[in-house]
Amino acid sequence: MIIRYQLSQLPSVDECLKSSCGQKWLDLFPRKIVLRAVREVIDSKRKEILNGAVSDVSIEALSHDMEQTIKKYFAYKLRPLINATGVVIHTNLGRSILSDRAVEHVTTTALSYSNLEYEITTGKRGKRYSHIQEIIRELTGAEDAVVVNNNAAAVLICLDTFAKGREVIVSRGELVEIGGSFRIPEVMKASGAVLREIGTTNKAHLADYENALCGNTALLLKVHQSNYRMIGFTEEVPIEKLVKIGKEYKIPVVADLGSGCMIDLKKYGVPGEPTVQEVVKTGADVVTFSGDKLLGGPQAGIIIGKEKFIQKVQKNPLLRAMRIDKMTLASLEATFMQYLDEEKALKEIPTLRMLTESADVIKKRARKIILSMKKDVSRHAELEVRADESQAGGGSLPEINFPTFVVSVKPLSISVNELEKRLRLSAPPVIARIKDDALLLDARTVQDGEIRDLVGCIIKAFQIKKLLSNKISPPLTGGD
Repeated sequence: MIIRYQLSQLPSVDECLKSSCGQKWLDLFPRKIVLRAVREVIDSKRKEILNGAVSDVSIEALSHDMEQTIKKYFAYKLRPLINATGVVIHTNLGRSILSDRAVEHVTTTALSYSNLEYEITTGKRGKRYSHIQEIIRELTGAEDAVVVNNNAAAVLICLDTFAKGREVIVSRGELVEIGGSFRIPEVMKASGAVLREIGTTNKAHLADYENALCGNTALLLKVHQSNYRMIGFTEEVPIEKLVKIGKEYKIPVVADLGSGCMIDLKKYGVPGEPTVQEVVKTGADVVTFSGDKLLGGPQAGIIIGKEKFIQKVQKNPLLRAMRIDKMTLASLEATFMQYLDEEKALKEIPTLRMLTESADVIKKRARKIILSMKKDVSRHAELEVRADESQAGGGSLPEINFPTFVVSVKPLSISVNELEKRLRLSAPPVIARIKDDALLLDARTVQDGEIRDLVGCIIKAFQIKKLLSNKISPPLTGGD
């Protein structure tokens, strides 16, 4: 009888919509979203009643759950978060953060019409790549340039352009996989090129390349070890020697750099990465690299090299399927222009700043974080600033650990896994790492402007007993 009575007291969808709360929701959110949320909560409560778990089913009692469900459905799925992992170019977290200048140029370009494919001086149709060719040529020393949507596409279109149906010689130790099923052999097969492996896993000699040459050889491909290292009894043929063979036998040489470093980072204590300019000077015919790794820009694949080869790429029908849009073009142009002043680029491009930031600066940021939370959190957790190590990430600078400082949070009343979960589901989400039964907040990748929100999320995580995983604010309100 009680169950039947409670079921009869459940409000109808129409009653909920006509209530004061319902009218407010309809003013703020799309009707379709409101209906979906109201029906979902009513159905959920009906199931709870049948299981004997609900007492109050009035509109007032249900309105909170309905509102939170509405906000959950109306919130953007792609959201900003706080990266406290210490991994600078974190692939899962969006890789490189754009600089303020890049964001400004994107915003300005997106809010109006632009000369994307229009030549203002002549009044005729133009080419979108012309906007960044000059700056790329100036910075890299290459004769020409073209840009596609990522470096995997750059490698694919080069193979399709220069080696379809013919052999490409690659050292066995350079047949890499960079994640997301991007493997050199598979990409080569998709392009129609024929893989010709030479050498062994750990060693390749100049003679191996020369012995593999034949009338069907179309290309010599050099793949830089940007996301792995082989140590010990190893040997590889430098790009300079491959270029010499290429010139002698009139075979193009393509260098896939992967990361695309534009500044000699050895000067700032970061070893082991050749610059784009250095590779261009070797005489390689084509060089490819990413825009969103060490370059610090948007996702893009930059193809540079000798004009006659770049012109062939530009005539490939695949280029239209791989072309970049105006937002990518705007952010890439702004990013490249910042490299005209190396000192400013290191400070203003977030990826470069985080990779070259001194340990003292990072330590001060960690101390600021811990001081901001100490009053509220010290009763709930052991807090400590301690030395640790960060990584570049994104398939860049493998095996290089960067000295850093982290805020160690060892909870006393809840498990560290529960704390990690609460922070991950907070607004904004905070992504950290667990080590030695403590949650580590790496100050290298926490931005100065994020400290207040980070501390707020941590305080809130300890104050609430029940995790409200669906408490997500809609874009309209801007907050909980």
